[in-house]
Amino acid sequence: MRAKTFDRKFDAGEKVVDQLDLSKVRRAGTDAKRVNVDFPAWMVDSLDREARRMGVTRQSLIKLWLADRLAQPVAAGKR
Repeated sequence: MRAKTFDRKFDAGEKVVDQLDLSKVRRAGTDAKRVNVDFPAWMVDSLDREARRMGVTRQSLIKLWLADRLAQPVAAGKR
């Protein structure tokens, strides 16, 4: 299907999803990017205890806590 035809059908509210290859669709901004962070041993021990208590891996715990913190509203004048 040509782009003009696709655009016309889309603009007319016709179903066009069948014309798309969705096999490689990905949500923007979700690609993983590796970072290295050094923690003191006592902090790693504490993270491991909390991760075991919650039944998740250390990496998952760190991601959960960071995501939670980053989702909090920013106070005026900060960040």
